[in-house]
Order: sequence, then structure tokens, then C-alpha cells
Amino acid sequence: MKSSDIQARKHAAAEFLQLVIAGKFDEAYGKYVDMDGRHHNVFFQAGFTTLKKAMAENHVQFPDKKLTIKNIIGDDDLVAVHSHLMFKSGEKGMVVVHMFRFKDDKIVEMWDYGQVIPDDSPNKDGAF
Repeated sequence: MKSSDIQARKHAAAEFLQLVIAGKFDEAYGKYVDMDGRHHNVFFQAGFTTLKKAMAENHVQFPDKKLTIKNIIGDDDLVAVHSHLMFKSGEKGMVVVHMFRFKDDKIVEMWDYGQVIPDDSPNKDGAF
């Protein structure tokens, strides 16, 4: 695979997440997601339609959430995005990793994982 293809997928994954955070679900899913694909979030029923609806509901609950991308790794058809997610201003937030599998220029599979950043972490290096 050409490095330009991997770079394009990394850009697509980052832009998809930023559009979702901005509440632009139709644009994000229309541009980047194969709606026949799969997600693996264990809290929602299968299918990207269900995940899109859940993301929209979360946006209503937390309209000011912020996602700061820290690292993006791409290898062949997989892209992983490591980010800092804050639902409300002033909170420590979460470490999140979204992993996407692409077919051509569309996301066909997605995994997401999160870890809350505790107020009293013994790790002085911090979450990032």
C-alpha cells in the first residue's frame, strides 16, 4: 500500500471524528462511512445507523465536548486515533482510542475504547 493511501485514511479518520464532535453527523457518515459496515461498541446495537443515532443523542447531552487528537497511527487498511475527550469544560476527561478499518476510502469497521482520567492518579507522567 502506498504511503499516500495511508495518509489519506489517517486524514479521513481524524476528520470523521472532528465532524462528529461538531455535531455534523450526516456529513461525517455520508463522506466517510460505509453504512453497511460494522462497529464494535458493546453499549449499542449493531450497525452504523444505531451508532450514528447514539452519537447524535450524546451530542445533545454534551454539545460542548472537545476532542483533542494526540496520535494517529496507520497501517494498511487500519487507522488508530488516540485522543483526549472532555465532555464538559474543566473536567479531566478521558483517554480514547478509535480504531477504523477502511475499504477504499470508507470506514467499514470501527472499534472505540475509553479510560477515564482519575483526579488522583498516582502516575505523575499523566495520561498523555
